[in-house]
Amino acid sequence: MNISEVSEKYGLTQDTLRYYERVGMIPHVTRTQSGIRDYTEEDCRWVELAKCMRSAGLPVEVMIEYLKLTQEGDTTIPARRELLMEQRKVLLSQKEAIDNTLERLNYKIERYDQAIETGELKWDKLEV
Repeated sequence: MNISEVSEKYGLTQDTLRYYERVGMIPHVTRTQSGIRDYTEEDCRWVELAKCMRSAGLPVEVMIEYLKLTQEGDTTIPARRELLMEQRKVLLSQKEAIDNTLERLNYKIERYDQAIETGELKWDKLEV
């Protein structure tokens, strides 16, 4: 697949794909004899992983480190696992914060729904 097709398939710009490769978030993409990027299935799996991790908010540096460890071979499996475990902890913490915010927003929306139905907005003194 050429870069245009991969860009369309994953909803990433061509510049983003080039950036991922340039900084080391994905391995160097397979190229044709004339030097044009020719994404293999494995290249696409790396793009998919990078997109997934970035959409979850993982830092570029983490993806770069993960790729480096992967390229060093199986002896880095424990280090790769630890890196992913640390990132999972970060994401779970962020998820908890989002869940708490959603809970508060849902409560406030319910109060406004009641106010719309009854014509009265009743707040506790400490409620904002």
